Amino acid sequence: MSNPQYAHVVIGGGISGLGAAHFAHRAGVDTLVLEREERVGGCMQTHRFRDLDGFWVEAGSHSCFNSYGHLLGILEDLGLLGAVTAKTKQSYLLWRNGERRKVLSALHPVELAVSLPRLFALDKRACSVAEYYGRAFGRRNYRDLFAPAFRSVICQNADDFPAEALFRKKPRRADVLRSFTMPAGLSDIPEAIATQAGLTVRRGQGVAAILPDGDRFHVQLDDGASLGCDFLTLAVPPDICARLLGGVQPAAAGLIRRIGIAEIDSLLLAFDKAHLKLPELAGLISIDGAFFSAVSRDFIADPRWRGFAFHFPGGTLGQDQRIAAACEALGVRPADVAAVAHATNRLPRLRKGHQDLMQQLDARLAGGRLAITGNWFLGVSVEDCLTRGHAEHQRLFNT
Repeated sequence: MSNPQYAHVVIGGGISGLGAAHFAHRAGVDTLVLEREERVGGCMQTHRFRDLDGFWVEAGSHSCFNSYGHLLGILEDLGLLGAVTAKTKQSYLLWRNGERRKVLSALHPVELAVSLPRLFALDKRACSVAEYYGRAFGRRNYRDLFAPAFRSVICQNADDFPAEALFRKKPRRADVLRSFTMPAGLSDIPEAIATQAGLTVRRGQGVAAILPDGDRFHVQLDDGASLGCDFLTLAVPPDICARLLGGVQPAAAGLIRRIGIAEIDSLLLAFDKAHLKLPELAGLISIDGAFFSAVSRDFIADPRWRGFAFHFPGGTLGQDQRIAAACEALGVRPADVAAVAHATNRLPRLRKGHQDLMQQLDARLAGGRLAITGNWFLGVSVEDCLTRGHAEHQRLFNT
């Protein structure tokens, strides 16, 4: 029996892969998505506590913005733009020396005033985060405030991260809420993409290998089956991408192997409001604690429950130790926790000079039928993923 043949196959059902599939589907390209897990969305992961009336906490991505142009376009395509939900504006606090403090308590204003004029002479494209912001804000300000804050954003040490990949300026849409979520959490977005009419998504379907088949591709699946396709998009972490590319693009695979991976253990906690006296807040930025950051669910009030996602370096603490560290920061006892859940995420470790590496990779891909997208090209935000995916879609299908 011959293998099933497809016009376009996307490997990876995170927001990068689903975005690439959506762009192709809207352009009339018959597209199949293969996702190893039963859940789609990747880092867009909303956990629902079933025993708490469906109360939810974000385990990965926490917010979207009106500067996310490609995401807003997808929401418009799906008729979901009207469902975006405003987030109550709240402030972060610092967790330092076992105390919660205001953010400005760590700022050295005189050093900032002296250092800030240097910002206009710096080339962000040539700097790491530590080089760029250390000079622009001052070394003490960087050490005591901005380095921990940036570490909280990307859930890893930010010193060697490319400065241009940390924050990219994007045009904003005045007709959309500046910061928003969805009524039942951000997982509504990838789920809506995956279940739209005409797009085929296979969940629980891993890929073992990719082989060349003339100018097409032969995809071997984990269950022993195989299929063929005219065009192929990889939307998986760099280590998996390098492994799959070994049989079709070994030079590209070699470039991708130079990108590291940061493992993150996320602890999700829910509390009865009666047991948590802490005023509402956006979250905690850890200066010297065991966690990178904590993000609260206070931006959408629930009648009874409050929730937090604590992000820890992967593999550093056991479950009881993570719960103890989180409860200390919140000023509660572990016995006060109403529900607990865990999630793991994997993020790329981008380093200074990353864009040069990506230019070399793009040169290898030019003119071919293979596209690669993900959160390791322009940056780690949802819009960075979709921007890369849209550019690869245009290259692949000449749109």
